[in-house]
Amino acid sequence: MNEDLKKKLAKDWFKILQDMICLEIEKIEKNKIKFKSTNWQRNKIKDEGGGEYRILTDGKVFDKVGVNFSEVYGKFSKEFKNKIPGTNSSSKFWASGISIVMHMRNPHVPAMHFNTRYIYTSYGWFGGGVDVTPCFEDKKLKKYFHLKIKKCCDRHNKNYYKKYKKWCDNYFYLPHRKEPRGIGGIFFDYKKNNWKKDFLFIRDVGITFKKIFKEIITAKNKKRWTNKEKEVQHHKRGRYVEFNLIHDRGTLFGLQTSGRIESILMSLPKDVNWRYKFDDNLEEKEKNLYEHITKPKDWLNE
Repeated sequence: MNEDLKKKLAKDWFKILQDMICLEIEKIEKNKIKFKSTNWQRNKIKDEGGGEYRILTDGKVFDKVGVNFSEVYGKFSKEFKNKIPGTNSSSKFWASGISIVMHMRNPHVPAMHFNTRYIYTSYGWFGGGVDVTPCFEDKKLKKYFHLKIKKCCDRHNKNYYKKYKKWCDNYFYLPHRKEPRGIGGIFFDYKKNNWKKDFLFIRDVGITFKKIFKEIITAKNKKRWTNKEKEVQHHKRGRYVEFNLIHDRGTLFGLQTSGRIESILMSLPKDVNWRYKFDDNLEEKEKNLYEHITKPKDWLNE
């Protein structure tokens, strides 16, 4: 299979998945609120691709959710080129992907993140991942989520889950806080050994995520919440912002390849706070629940 066909198949899948996810989200909102869509170009003077930015805010279920598709190409800057594989002989690149971030209204429903991508320099590779960031301890949620992800991985390779979970735990970690962003999931990159098998895996991860977020919302969204729990959610979102602005590869890649700023920063929540010694204001039960999720664990066997 030639490289142009591989690019087309990957790009077309990411666009189809964007449509599927957005329809499901609008359905969850009972079609009373719709996504706002903006098409953008990487370069206004010459053709270097672009994408479609879709955002939905102030829903009954979703506080803010972004579902972004992109297909961009061109040349890396000299400074950025050395950080990307396959650029020794040329700075040219092509990249396409879908990125989704969900910030929920109910603090008992976790924030959820998903992305998959295909990048080509002198060779091509897939990358991506899915993870969730709850505000409170929820054993059923953790076991359900990790079991679904493990089953998805096992359909393709029995070693994937253990390998990609560890990669996720290491990646979504805030060293300055000495804590993970959430309860993990899977993260993978540089998948290039078997294009057809890797593409099937990428598609399965996307379909699995679509099922997961719907089932989590159905199970958790009716739970009542207090103003104090909402404050905990806003505090936890601060950690999300810190990671995405300081450490996240996707954010840095977008900023250093002249991506659309609104699309790159769509991962940031609508409402967030940083309060001095916030934990001191929590009740003992709330503090214990919150602190329980600040260390990576074997959630399936806890």
